[in-house]
Amino acid sequence: MAAAGPLAALAAACELSVPGQGPPPNLYRLTPKSRFREDLPRVDWQLILEPPIADASLNTTRVALQRDPTQLEYYARSSWTDLAPQMVQTLMVESFENSGRIISIGREAIGLRADFVLKSELREFQAEYFQGATPQVRVAINVKLVKMPRRAIVGSTNLEHLSLAEADNMPDIIAAFDEALGKVLRRLVEWTILTGEENTQQA
Repeated sequence: MAAAGPLAALAAACELSVPGQGPPPNLYRLTPKSRFREDLPRVDWQLILEPPIADASLNTTRVALQRDPTQLEYYARSSWTDLAPQMVQTLMVESFENSGRIISIGREAIGLRADFVLKSELREFQAEYFQGATPQVRVAINVKLVKMPRRAIVGSTNLEHLSLAEADNMPDIIAAFDEALGKVLRRLVEWTILTGEENTQQA
């Protein structure tokens, strides 16, 4: 289910025109996940989320689309508020925090001592027009959970979801991005906590 009120454009206060330039892009952001399975355990270990890696076509603030599998394009005058991988990392952190199931979660940059490190790759993050005039949004993230300090990979999984936009307009397309990423974030949080706790119990 898409989050309510997805993501009004943030550029309303910044629409002064500049001579020789067109209007500024509409800026969009997505929302973290806040609801998880009730039997998800509470854990006392600490987790660091490394920034997701992504190829150059997705490591951008531009909102991507595909009309065929071999070509990537971008919507005109529409951008994310941050580079897509950095935005996704922020939403990961917020989703883990919202779960209330983990004692400490942070980014690599803050120097938190970690029991586990989550490595991720943003592989799909675009609207697709393969099936007709109304796009579907595909979000796919590959994650690996690394146990510290021996840096052993204790789990790996691919998380993917498709959400059909209600119509071919930016508010509905952004809502579909929010829904697809939300489904992936929920599975990511639950998988990470369950996999980490299983490997903690085995230690």
